[in-house]
Amino acid sequence: MIGTYNLTAIFCCITAISLTLIALIKIAQAKFFLKKDKLFRESINYHFTRQCNYACKFCFHTAKTSFVLDEENAKKGLKMLKESGMKKINFSGGEPFTKPIFLGNLVQYCKEQLNLESVTIVSNGSLITEEWFKNFGKWLDIIAISCDSFDEQALADIGRRANKKTHIDQMYKIRDWCYKYDVLFKINTVVTSRQYNEDMNIYIQQLNPYRWKVFQCLLIDGENAGANALRNAEQMVVSKEQFDQFISRHKASNPVAENNEDMKDSYLILDEQMRFLNCQNGKKEPSLSILDVGVEAALDKSGFDHKAFIRRGGKYVWSKHKNELEW
Repeated sequence: MIGTYNLTAIFCCITAISLTLIALIKIAQAKFFLKKDKLFRESINYHFTRQCNYACKFCFHTAKTSFVLDEENAKKGLKMLKESGMKKINFSGGEPFTKPIFLGNLVQYCKEQLNLESVTIVSNGSLITEEWFKNFGKWLDIIAISCDSFDEQALADIGRRANKKTHIDQMYKIRDWCYKYDVLFKINTVVTSRQYNEDMNIYIQQLNPYRWKVFQCLLIDGENAGANALRNAEQMVVSKEQFDQFISRHKASNPVAENNEDMKDSYLILDEQMRFLNCQNGKKEPSLSILDVGVEAALDKSGFDHKAFIRRGGKYVWSKHKNELEW
């Protein structure tokens, strides 16, 4: 017969074991959620300038300021983002090549010092030179060139032209530089009322991009719609049906399609002051800068939907070394 003392000892042992198991479970959960939470900020788009040499009518990030962070603070913020879980950085604008050395130095820093999986750029292509590729190409994984049409007049009507420079010829040059300097070549296209009936298959297949991203023209209050906007894209929008027709027409060219619903809240966007931009209400509402309040506090105001990010195919093989440039 077990005495009262022994029962008490057994009860204490069971309690101690239970408390230990509960503590271990909580630690495991904390580690799991920390890892899961870090996935939420693995891909970030840094629009470090709003300045641009083009005047695209549908632009969703217009030249409302000429402000650009100094390089030291930009690197400080990028380091903070890396420490919080960032694996991929995309530099955009405006037009990022309005600041080519600044851009190149950040590309090098992110790959060489931060050791990010992927460093990418979105550009209209007009200011890119082969010299830039020579100096900085080895640290760049992907460059995406924006091209909405292969009709120069349509491009001019849209606003994708500067100083009568041929946008299409420049894009072919950049494609060749990408081959030469070991960079993955990507094309971004915005479908608008000006060119939604166009058949671009032959050109896309000639250029053979690693990835062709196709967006439905999106209205953002204060940017390309509304009283305080610098652009008016209301006449440029297409219906979902028109957008779907464009995608169906180009099925053979493997477009990665994003309609307005796909885009909604599925991008983590930092502006020129390193503030996350919340677009949940159809306009850009900035957080405080990560340089002032840290990544976590700023991210809390971002409105980012990680499930939407996964749903639209935001996670893909984004490092050139994993692709071995088979494109």
